[in-house]
Amino acid sequence: MAIKVALLGAGRIGKVHARAVSASEGATLVAVADAFPEAAESLAAGYGANVRSIDEIAVSEDVDAVVICTPTTTHADLIEQCARAGKAVFCEKPIDLSLDRVKSCLKTIEDLGALLMIGFNRRFDPHFKAVRDAIDAGRIGDVEMVQITSRDPGAPPPSYIETSGGIFRDMTIHDFDMARFLLGEEITTVYATGSVLVDPEIGKLGDYDSAIVVLTTGSGKQCSISNSRRATYGYDQRVEVHGSTGAVAAENLRPVSIELATQDGYTRPPLHDFFMTRYLDAYAAEIAAFIDAVENGRVPSPSGEDGLKALALAEAALKSVAERRAVGMDEI
Repeated sequence: MAIKVALLGAGRIGKVHARAVSASEGATLVAVADAFPEAAESLAAGYGANVRSIDEIAVSEDVDAVVICTPTTTHADLIEQCARAGKAVFCEKPIDLSLDRVKSCLKTIEDLGALLMIGFNRRFDPHFKAVRDAIDAGRIGDVEMVQITSRDPGAPPPSYIETSGGIFRDMTIHDFDMARFLLGEEITTVYATGSVLVDPEIGKLGDYDSAIVVLTTGSGKQCSISNSRRATYGYDQRVEVHGSTGAVAAENLRPVSIELATQDGYTRPPLHDFFMTRYLDAYAAEIAAFIDAVENGRVPSPSGEDGLKALALAEAALKSVAERRAVGMDEI
C-alpha cells in the first residue's frame, strides 16, 4: 500500500520534493500546504493532490508522512506538531538555527519514538555515493584527506541572507555533513576563515560570501572545504578523497556530457546552473529512502542527530572566524 504524503511548503525546494514523492513507487502525494494559497493550489493541481492547512494535515487520517519544506524558523515546531500527530517526518535542513532548540526537538522525537529524517540530499547523489562506496570497498586504503568544493553560481538576495542563518548554517552545512560522510569519523577541531568578496550587502548583514574551512578528526584526518557565493562558470560541486593507497574523486556534472574539438581547441558544455538540476537524482533517491524507512520501519539516515552535528560544526566555524583561531568541538 502506498505511503500517503503531505507536503508543507510549495516553494522552490517543495516543487523538487513533490516531483520526487510522485516519482516514488511507494508513495502518493495527497495534500499540499503553503502560506500562499495560489502556490499550494498550483503545485497540488499538478500532482492530483488537494490543498489543506498545516493543522488539517496534522490531524488527517489519510496522511502517513509529511515532507517539511517551509522556512527554517518553522522547522522545529512543525516537526514536533506532526510527530505528536503520529506522522513520519522528513524535514529539510537545518532543524533550527539554535543548537538548544534542535536538542529539545530531538528529545521530543525520542520521547515519542517518532521517525525523523533530515534532508542532506548529497549523501544520495550517485557520484558522491560511489566515492563512499569506493572507500568502503577499501579501494583507496585508509582515508587521510578530503577536499570539498561547493560554490553557488550567484549570491542570494539580501532578504534571503537575513533569515538564512548565514553561509555556515545555510550553505556549508551540506559540506559539513558530506565531510562526516566521507571521513568516517567525528570531527574534533574546526578552523574557518570568512570574507566578503562578492556582495558588500552580505557583509553589512553580518555574513560572509566566501569561506574556507579546515576540519580535523581525532586521528588526524583532514578535510578542507571551499565555499563561494559566486561561480561565474556554473554550479561547482566536487569532492576528492585521498587515501593511503590511492584517491577517488567526483567531478562536476554537466546537463550534456560531450566534448567538442575544433581548430580552436577543446570545449565542453557549461555546468548545471543550480541544485535543482544538479541534484535531481539525489532528491529522488533521498525521498525513496525516506519512504522505505516509513514503509519498512527502518532507522532513517541522515538522522536528527546528523542534523545536530552538522549545525554544531557550523557554530564552531562561526566561532573560529570571529576569534581567528581553531575551535575544538568540545567548546560547542
